[in-house]
Formats: sequence, C-alpha cells, structure tokens
Amino acid sequence: MNRMLAFVLVVLVSFGVIGATSPYLLDKTKLGLDLQGGFEILYEASPLDGVGTVTKDSLNKTAESIKKRIDSRGVGESEVTPEGKNRIRVKIAGVADETEVRKMLQKPAVLTFRSSEGCASTTDYCKVELQGNEFKEGAAKVVYDQLRRPLVAIEVKDKKKFEDISTRLLHKNLAIYLDDDLLSDPEVQGVFTDGSATISGQPTPADAKALADTINLGALPLKLTEKYTQSVGATLGQKSLDETLLAGIIASVVIFIFMVVFYRLPGVIAGFCLLVFIWLLLAVFWLMGATLTLPGIAAFVLGIGIAVDSNIITAERIKDEIRTGKSIASSLRSGNKNSFRTIIDAHITNIIAGAVLYFIGQGSVKGFAVVLLASIICNIATNIFLPRYLMHLLVKSGKFNKVGYYGVKESEIRAL
Repeated sequence: MNRMLAFVLVVLVSFGVIGATSPYLLDKTKLGLDLQGGFEILYEASPLDGVGTVTKDSLNKTAESIKKRIDSRGVGESEVTPEGKNRIRVKIAGVADETEVRKMLQKPAVLTFRSSEGCASTTDYCKVELQGNEFKEGAAKVVYDQLRRPLVAIEVKDKKKFEDISTRLLHKNLAIYLDDDLLSDPEVQGVFTDGSATISGQPTPADAKALADTINLGALPLKLTEKYTQSVGATLGQKSLDETLLAGIIASVVIFIFMVVFYRLPGVIAGFCLLVFIWLLLAVFWLMGATLTLPGIAAFVLGIGIAVDSNIITAERIKDEIRTGKSIASSLRSGNKNSFRTIIDAHITNIIAGAVLYFIGQGSVKGFAVVLLASIICNIATNIFLPRYLMHLLVKSGKFNKVGYYGVKESEIRAL
C-alpha cells in the first residue's frame, strides 16, 4: 500500500508541476526567425579604410557592438555570431521595419573622444576631438598604478595633435563615446607630449579591459558588406509553427496508443514518462535561454522518438523474460538490466553524432545539435531511470502481477 501511495503521489505531483509551469515555459520560449518572422544576414567584414587586416578580436568586438546596437533599439530578438575569419551572421526575429534595421547594421561602430567646448553645457559633449582611427591599432591595454588601481593605456598616431588637445583641455573632461553612447568622461590631468596617456576612473579590471577593447575596436572600424540575406514573414513563420505542433500532437497520441496496446502497463508508464520528458526539455530550453527554430523542433521530435525506443527496448526485454517463466519481479530486474547497456550504447552514439554536428556545423545545424544533445540527457533521466522506479513501485505493491498487464499471453510462457 505504501508503494502504491508513493506511485500515486509521484504521478499527481508531476501532473501538478507540469500543469502549473507549462504555460509559463511555453510563453517564455524564444522563437527563431523561421517561426516568428524576421530576417538573417551574413556580412563580410573588412577594414573601413582598406588598411590592415581583420583580426579575430576585432571581429568579435564588432559582433558585440552590433548586438548591443540591436538590443538598445529594441527592434527584436537578435543572435549575432562571428564565423570564420571575416564573417558575421546576424539573425533578428520579430522585426517590423527590416529596411531601417539594415541601414543601422551597416554603419561601422564609431569611436570618438569629445569635449564640451562651444557646447550648451559642460556635460554636453558635442565637439569631436579625436576619431577612433586616430589611435594606434591594438595599443590600448590595461595597466595598474602604484595602488593597483586599473588604468587604460592608450597611444595616438599624431603626437602633436594630442599635445594640442591636452593643452587646451587641461583640467577639463574628454568624453569617450561609442556611437552615441557615453562610455567614460575622464578629466585631462596633464599635457601629453609623447602621444600616450592613461585613462583612470574604471572601478574594476574588467571595466578597464572592456574600455581598452572598445578603443582597440574603434582604432580598426570594420566595414560590413552583405553576402547573403533571407527574410521570413511572420505569417509564414506562425503557419510553420502551427503545422509542426499539430504534427507533433498527432504523432504523440498515436505513439501513446501504440505503447498501451502492445505493452499495456509499461506502455502507460512510458506515456507518462514521455510527458515528463517533454516538460523537462522545455524547462531546459528556458534555463539555457535557447531560441527554438524549425530544425530545433525537428531535433525535439527526434528526441521523443529516441525516448520511445528506450521504452520499447525495455518493455520487450521484460516481455521476453516473462515468456521464459520468470516471476514479474524477476523479469523486471532482468529486463531492465539487459536493456540498459543497449540503450546507453545507442545514447552514446547519438551524443557523438550531436557533438560532431555542434563543433563542425554552423547556424541551424548547430541549433539542431544543441537540442538533440539536451534531449538525450533529459531522456536518460526520464525514460531510463524514472520508468524503472515507477514500475518497481507497482510490482512491489503486489497488485500488478498478472502477465496480461505486460502484454504477454499465458500461452506464450514457456515451461522452465
């Protein structure tokens, strides 16, 4: 009786948690541009003035700048990824004005040092004193003073111009801007004659490193050229999502009926565990902050198929053990033990395939791999160990010892 109560409690609590949290998880799941509508652009980056080379660091920083620019405008859910040596892939879902966003993205990140001379107030930095390309490439770095406070060391190309600016703005602020965002407004505390200076006022080494990286980015602004573009309308994306969900629901119902008809009690347990599996996978997506795309849904459905295979292998092994004349409890132990290695071997091969897709693939292929790997991990928890625990509770309760409950006929049992 205690085991039956434990079984009922596990089922009821699971249904309660699933019912209470599923609407929130579904609402918070981020949809990709192929489901929500939007567009994808592949850019090729090159130095703005044609001088120098595109470094990995400058490519990464340019991608970060694009990401911040998109997020600050609130134009839609964005994903910005550097690819190869000189390419950046931008995906934006839920965009209302695609033309305006494209114009915004193609503008290079502009770093400027500004003063308030001739401006409306001392905090209105309207006069541009230095452009980002007037700094030496890669020269900005983090150094420390005698009290171990972080400083940002910088170098300019034109020493005389820097000396004139520092003389004119002595004991005044020289603000640092990226596009129109104020990053810092340090005070000029001396006249710089050798073309180098340090910027203080950064509270942590991480802040100083971020400022140094921004200055280095501004010293080599990159020009972005469109190489590939793809647009998806919101209506088409919603239609794809609706049709995919309908197909998934129909397939799940057919699978549940199949499992119950052929495996009876193990089939019912498998159906419940599949429901827990789907909920757990949605929770993992939410925790990861992942964006769900059509390839991701395909991997999701594939994960359900893998979970069903795990349950079928175990149920068939249990039926085979029952047919040899063993008791239900003994058949359960032997069937679980014999099926475990087969299931784990299959999962390992799937993990290897998913890992290869993740590390070699790009874009939607990588997204497919992430969902596949997550589904395999969730499958191990919900369709290997959970069914065994629930079946153990039912069998040990002594109320489910008829072979018919496991899809086996009396005539199929062989005498020992």
